[in-house]
Amino acid sequence: MENEETKTVPKSWAMVGGDGPRSYAQNSSYQRGVLDVVNELMNEGIKETLDFKSPCFDSSNVCTFRIADFGCSAGPNTFLAMEKIIEAVEQKYHAQFQNSPPLELQVFFNDVTTNDFNTLFRTLPFYQKYFAAGVPGTFYGRLFPKSTLHLAYSSYSLHWLSKVPEEVVDKKSPAWNKGSIQCCGTAKEVAKAYSAQFKTDMDNFLNARAQEIIGGGLMVIIILGLPDEIFLSQTAAGICNELFGSCLIDMAKLGVISEEKVDSFNLPLYYSSAKELEEIIKNNGHFCIERLNMMNHPMTKRKLDVQFAISQFRAIFQGLLEEHFGRDDVDKIFEYFAKKFAENYDSVFNGATHQHVDHFILLKRNIN
Repeated sequence: MENEETKTVPKSWAMVGGDGPRSYAQNSSYQRGVLDVVNELMNEGIKETLDFKSPCFDSSNVCTFRIADFGCSAGPNTFLAMEKIIEAVEQKYHAQFQNSPPLELQVFFNDVTTNDFNTLFRTLPFYQKYFAAGVPGTFYGRLFPKSTLHLAYSSYSLHWLSKVPEEVVDKKSPAWNKGSIQCCGTAKEVAKAYSAQFKTDMDNFLNARAQEIIGGGLMVIIILGLPDEIFLSQTAAGICNELFGSCLIDMAKLGVISEEKVDSFNLPLYYSSAKELEEIIKNNGHFCIERLNMMNHPMTKRKLDVQFAISQFRAIFQGLLEEHFGRDDVDKIFEYFAKKFAENYDSVFNGATHQHVDHFILLKRNIN
């Protein structure tokens, strides 16, 4: 069932594995922090919209409820998210079926094939209430048989594109993004290329999940984004990315890394607005938007320690940088970045006129 999007995903797009000091498992407290904000939204959403008596549920024999986390990484955040979701699902189940037998639960943990599933399952909580399984592969294609999932979840994953838009690395294209490593928003042709890629990827994701989720089933999406009409370059996240890009340019000028590789390097990330997300989902037509909330992460309200910020950044991007520049240069890149980040600390946090946001989306699969 592999499609063209599957083939374009580089092997290195997994987060740093293991449980050491540089691992994603030890450097993902920012991603974990959003769960405290969305927990109430998830509980309320599941309570109000999940219906075990829907025609697509076999209410006479509801025995196994299947959940999938798309973009689970190596833990431990996925375990906390699944615990919160299962708690809400069980409460709704027992509310609708008072004298019902216990609900059996199955959780599928999905991420790219290079994800550290060994660490994920080695650290699986011994007290979990569910049967666990790993499902490797890109979530921009089909991963499950038709109508087998009851609830899908994806957190901080869908802002990762399946690939960098080809136009932004083409020197002959008006969208060539020389001098920048991201879609900062001010270059119209670059923004257009990134937006088009994001729409394609979201359509692929929604179409695949529409096949896999039963009618009336739910999907929770937490995705990094921007307020409407705000550019990424106006936020601390965008300024930080541009500072990192300037480090690469400096190092190329010093002859430490290849200038050609710097010119061809772009982050495969896109921060969408609520308006853009709503339009994509409605045009797709497979899901009904039950909730679309824009939230501010609690950590954006305080300045982050330099080492904390660098560690989080490295846990996310190390594999991508190794794929593009080679493993030998990654340590040099992060050493230089840490030094420049410390020197420009105030300009990163004081230069931001806006903050990026987190979009919480609750979707319900339309019953055909």
